[in-house]
Amino acid sequence: MSEFAWPPMADRKLIGKRISRLDGPDKASGRAKYASDFWREDLAFTSLLTCPHANARIKSIDTADAKALPGVFAVNVISQPGTNVQWEGTEIAVVAARTEEIARDAAKLIKVDYEVLPHLVKERDLAKAGPRAKAAGEQVTGDPDAIFKDSANVVSEGFYGIPVLTHCCLESHGQVTEVKADVINAWPSTQYVSGYATELGQALKFPPDKINVRMDHIGGGFGSKFGVDRWGIENAKLSKDSGGKPVKLMLDRNVELMIAGNRPSAYAKIKMAATKDGKIVGWQSDSWATGGVAGGGAPPLPYVFSNIPNRRQNHTAVSTNTGGARAWRAPNHPQASFLTCGAIEDLAAKLNMDPVDVFRANFDLTPRAETYARQLTKAVELMDWKKKWHPRGQSGPGPIKEGLGIALCTWNGSGHSSKANAIISPDGSVVIEIGTQDLGVGTRTIITQVAAETFGLPMNMVTLKIGSNAYPPSGASGGSTTVGGVSSATRKATVTALDKLFEVVAPVLNAKAEDLEARDGVIRVKGKPDKSIAWGAACAKLGVNKIMEVGTQDQRKPEGLTTGGVGGIQMAHVSVDVETGVVRMKKIVMVHDVGLVVNPKLADSQAHGAAIMGVCGALVEERVTDQQTGRTLNADMEFYKLAGIGDVGEIVSHLEILPEVDKRGIVGIGEPVAVGIVAAIANAVANAIGVRVPEVPLTPNRVLAALNLVPNSTRNA
Repeated sequence: MSEFAWPPMADRKLIGKRISRLDGPDKASGRAKYASDFWREDLAFTSLLTCPHANARIKSIDTADAKALPGVFAVNVISQPGTNVQWEGTEIAVVAARTEEIARDAAKLIKVDYEVLPHLVKERDLAKAGPRAKAAGEQVTGDPDAIFKDSANVVSEGFYGIPVLTHCCLESHGQVTEVKADVINAWPSTQYVSGYATELGQALKFPPDKINVRMDHIGGGFGSKFGVDRWGIENAKLSKDSGGKPVKLMLDRNVELMIAGNRPSAYAKIKMAATKDGKIVGWQSDSWATGGVAGGGAPPLPYVFSNIPNRRQNHTAVSTNTGGARAWRAPNHPQASFLTCGAIEDLAAKLNMDPVDVFRANFDLTPRAETYARQLTKAVELMDWKKKWHPRGQSGPGPIKEGLGIALCTWNGSGHSSKANAIISPDGSVVIEIGTQDLGVGTRTIITQVAAETFGLPMNMVTLKIGSNAYPPSGASGGSTTVGGVSSATRKATVTALDKLFEVVAPVLNAKAEDLEARDGVIRVKGKPDKSIAWGAACAKLGVNKIMEVGTQDQRKPEGLTTGGVGGIQMAHVSVDVETGVVRMKKIVMVHDVGLVVNPKLADSQAHGAAIMGVCGALVEERVTDQQTGRTLNADMEFYKLAGIGDVGEIVSHLEILPEVDKRGIVGIGEPVAVGIVAAIANAVANAIGVRVPEVPLTPNRVLAALNLVPNSTRNA
């Protein structure tokens, strides 16, 4: 019978084609519904009371006035008296009421007495962190001291900083929950439909198999919406205390930006040594970071160039009184790429070399030298680097300076564990059931393409059912593992189901089942297209029976359908007005190996989205806190800046769709394409203006400070 393998490139009718998203019309027209759109006549609304202090102990809470307000169904205290609240925005109490206005009014009536405690919310100056700083211990490889003392080597030193960002999902975190005596119905905004019931059931001591989870669409997650969260659990309790009403709790934007997750910061003092021909021989880094009270994990330094022979590394985690970190599109990789590639660009400038030549000369220090060398050649071509690049600061007269920058990335991206049902009915209908979720990246389209490819049918003949824990379990959408996992499970389920149909049809065609194939809406004998039977007629041979087969994808046994490990090159072309400090994007080039590409249009869309996120992080986006008050100063959409369409410039995405790469199977692309953009843009600005702007985002103030055109007191604003 058929093996679990992808069809050869030449035989594919749907896999590898640029097909538009199936849910595009619903989203464009507003028919697509999200958790935040949920409405029923008996729906109750909520309001959270949160802590206004960065660090405080709750002395007392009085909810009597809130409970007495007409229209209030329930008031629950989340953080009890005696609790030490360690960041602004922490949930203190929550109200459920007949209307949103009543709930907000009731929350304001809750009286809380705090003992305000000392806080730390800014980590940039490590010297001020005191006991909040926890060093991980020094790591030494080779003899870095001797390398840096060797006068034959060129040594470059620099300081680099990339701040905390928030996920800033368009649809904030939240859910609607309805708790009945024998069942719970939940409509969450989540990246893990299959796991939501288990976590909620454990928290409420309720059987998970009695919890129904449904989510059709999600307005962004980026790694922040895996768990039920404390507010999800409290929402369920409110429903129970409100007599089983469905209760809707979606975080307000200011609370969302303070407590619903962030990407940790990373700061580092880095010293590098190289021979005069650009061969890197030494690395030393002292890095520190925060993601909140738990501190900040060490970024993987030196990034990608992990085989530098002589290294000394120190990392310090800084505990701050801010909301906690969560996975953010390639956790720790954008930070590591910025720190490493910025240091290499500065080294190249000190060597008076083109950074492309320095990168190329050191690819043997990476895990995939041939891949990066091939990609760099293509990126140089697409950017027209040889024509446009100039030595640092030599972009000619006038206030508008142009520059080019380079960075690189890596990621695993293997498929997660997943199951799928494939059902063939006597009427010819085909249904695929899988408990995954579409985060807006085209998962619906991908699964349908794979199923239709197997059955030799047009996509409109395949009905896909996802977004519910009633379907076979699938993994969380994270780590760029979804497409590999769900596609492999779907392929296995559909191949097995088709084999069963072949067994039924074989006698009709006077052939062996293993000699049949499904193509163009018919089942036929291989090599004999005249010996065939239409799909509908073939399915009618099932009589009153259905075929239902389960495909299981085990992450530990990918069986050639999915693998992990990719690399990529990113380049940026910018212009900088040295009179105003304003940076403008001109062009971004991204070259990536991605294994088998089910849908290049959707893969390009992933790359374009990553480029836009990178522009945000490079030019405008950061969480701003005030050490004196402990407050987050821009927890809103007015001052938490994101790039607009006019800020992005031209984006060129080149996917390496090659036979030798395709044979690896599917490898996720969602995260690696997001890694190097910030570094490439920062390097391009340094090339344009002649000096390093040490911290991103590259605001006009920071650019002018690097050029010594603003007072010292405002340089780090």
